[in-house]
Amino acid sequence: MNKKISVGLAITIAIIAMTVTFSITMILAMQLYDRTVTAVQEKATMYDKLAEIDNYVRASAYYEINPETLSDTIASGYVLGTGDRYATYYTAKAYSELLDVQNGVLVGIGVEVVKDSSGYAKIIKVYDGSPAAEMEMERGGYITAIEGTDVKTLSTREVVAARLRGQEGTSINLTYLSPMNETSELSIPLSAYETPTVEYELLGGSCGYLKIRNFSSNTPSELDYAIRQAQGAGASSLIFDLRDNPGGLLSAAVDCIDLLAPEGPVAFAETKDGARTELGASGASEVELPMVCIINGSTASSAELFALSLREFGKAQLIGSKTLGKGTIQAAPQKLSDGSAVVITVAKLLTGQLTSFDGVGIEPDIEVLLTADEEQTYYDLTLDRDPQVQRAVELASSITYAQATGQPSSSGSQPAQPGPAGSGPASSQPEQDIDNDEGGEGE
Repeated sequence: MNKKISVGLAITIAIIAMTVTFSITMILAMQLYDRTVTAVQEKATMYDKLAEIDNYVRASAYYEINPETLSDTIASGYVLGTGDRYATYYTAKAYSELLDVQNGVLVGIGVEVVKDSSGYAKIIKVYDGSPAAEMEMERGGYITAIEGTDVKTLSTREVVAARLRGQEGTSINLTYLSPMNETSELSIPLSAYETPTVEYELLGGSCGYLKIRNFSSNTPSELDYAIRQAQGAGASSLIFDLRDNPGGLLSAAVDCIDLLAPEGPVAFAETKDGARTELGASGASEVELPMVCIINGSTASSAELFALSLREFGKAQLIGSKTLGKGTIQAAPQKLSDGSAVVITVAKLLTGQLTSFDGVGIEPDIEVLLTADEEQTYYDLTLDRDPQVQRAVELASSITYAQATGQPSSSGSQPAQPGPAGSGPASSQPEQDIDNDEGGEGE
């Protein structure tokens, strides 16, 4: 039998419901109010302190204050004070240069340099079509002075960002020491030049060697072209050299993995509340060739994702030494009103199998050091004298032979097969935040 609810009871239920709703709303509002007030108080305290310092300094300082330098330094200090060790503040000039790096076009002389034990800037690459190439500067030479300043007194970043780049049409004067120890004074114009992120050559007659310097918007198309060139030249295996690759655009790395790997998720972002968002997936098409990745302690971020993903998809083995372990995601640069920009960490980076390499790095399947103490650097070696490259060629050839004959690989191991999340020698539980990707001339 249906029972009818009296009007009084219905009103009572409605009042109770409104009371509960009001109570919950008030609790949430009070929590929001408390958080807001606390934030306002913190900001007020911070601004008051800055104002107090500013008033004192302007009234008493002996040195003249440069407003632009002061503003940039305060902004940089704020970002540093957040505790996000991979957050970055870019001045307006630095942000403009970053965009040029990501777009593959720089205005400079066209070299990559490192400071070695001599203290001078050693040239490890000269880009084709660049002013440096036209001036016949060579790999293995040194820049010893720039505009009269001894390079020994400058950091590598200062050499690159402050000295070897500038406005198109201007020139810089430098002292150049050739690989034959011949010194010359050069005046070199600054101009735009292309900076390819992928370089290819055929090793051992059948191994396509592809050096990926970083991941930019052009890298997927460059990689696709290089692989087609390698296959056209008769390559039966591929070697990806990711040493000193700092990462770059995460979306570009995901697209490169999609190019090579079978169908499946490629990467996830995990926010601080544990929520996960898929960042990309691989389609059904893949490259059906044995693959080897060469990694080292400076392989980071998106480059680590690339190497580990290929291993988890069962596509590649890893050779070299343990990677950096830079496994978080930064938001795209937030451009500010004065042309500067800020980058902050927003999530942890996970592979398609939900593996985190953050803070722990990726162990290679086969460890191969350049030397016993790892003091030697690979850019001092030609490819035929580089033990990591040669071991990669041996492994790739062995896997190719094994697949063709159905026999076990002479390396004693086969490419890792996909398994449950966290499986394999590089698996780890999520730890702390890292990741900020930037590449460029000399960096």
